Amino acid sequence: MRFQPTEPFVPAPGLTNEHSQTIYANLVRSRQPPPLRRERRELPDGDFVDVDTFDGPSGAPHVVALHGLEGSSTAGYIAAILRGAKERGWGATALNFRSCSGEPNRLARTYHSGHIDDALGLLRDLRDKATGPLFAVGFSLGANVLCRLLEDQGENAPVVAAAAISAPFDLDACCRKLDGPGALHWLYRERFLRTLKGKARAKLKRFPGAFDGRAMEASRTVRAFDHSVTAPLHGFHSAEHYYAESSAGPRLHAIRKPTLIISAEDDPMLESPVVPPEAKDNPHLSIVETKHGGHVGFVAGTVHRPRFWAEEQALEFFATFR
Repeated sequence: MRFQPTEPFVPAPGLTNEHSQTIYANLVRSRQPPPLRRERRELPDGDFVDVDTFDGPSGAPHVVALHGLEGSSTAGYIAAILRGAKERGWGATALNFRSCSGEPNRLARTYHSGHIDDALGLLRDLRDKATGPLFAVGFSLGANVLCRLLEDQGENAPVVAAAAISAPFDLDACCRKLDGPGALHWLYRERFLRTLKGKARAKLKRFPGAFDGRAMEASRTVRAFDHSVTAPLHGFHSAEHYYAESSAGPRLHAIRKPTLIISAEDDPMLESPVVPPEAKDNPHLSIVETKHGGHVGFVAGTVHRPRFWAEEQALEFFATFR
């Protein structure tokens, strides 16, 4: 049966604007996780990823969390999932995508919205070791990665259930929105580009000629950066080719594991409709679209005592499969 939220999303008073939801959540979420141990996973291509993890009791569920663009396991929304899992007596693991753990990865390539191999390898290993059900939750870019993985694997996806929060199902449209006019969209764009360009400069020093450094420095939009850096590093002809191959939206019909999709209609980084209408025909998907919530916001409660509704609902969804 399709999941129904345990309570409707009601924005905290004063935070009904999409930008206020997005920015306030980013600023006030606690980044304090439960005690974790860091583990390095060596990858088949000679690179590595770092994961931060803790174990639950034998037979307990285990949750894997995937962060968004230029995020990490220290993101507030990841910490919320880790704390929530700990409070329930579960185990949890946060994957840091390549170059996102605080140490540069070894190869020229890094991570992108459609690269599923690293997450898939981690999930398969955890499934083989698990004594209880394995779940996965992704946020923003990580949500798209997770959905692409589920689409690719179908019945063989190594999870019991999954949740995707604020997924950019149409990457081309997402970049069109991010690169659009307005001071706050400029702020979002510049925040991403600052760290992306910093990593790209360091990468070019280690791998001269890996991409066009002048084009990278001249890029003022996410699309231009993807065209000059992301696409050539990962074997795509252009930004548009990358977006077409990596967007999860056109393939949501292929998901065969129970998956909760939470999106806000007012997401400032996504164009409407934020979830492809045809996705509702897939009985494996529980689609929850709220009027407000922003991008990975969903701040309920009050500004002085906020609650983060999307993370709570993802854990409630997983609890139905225990």
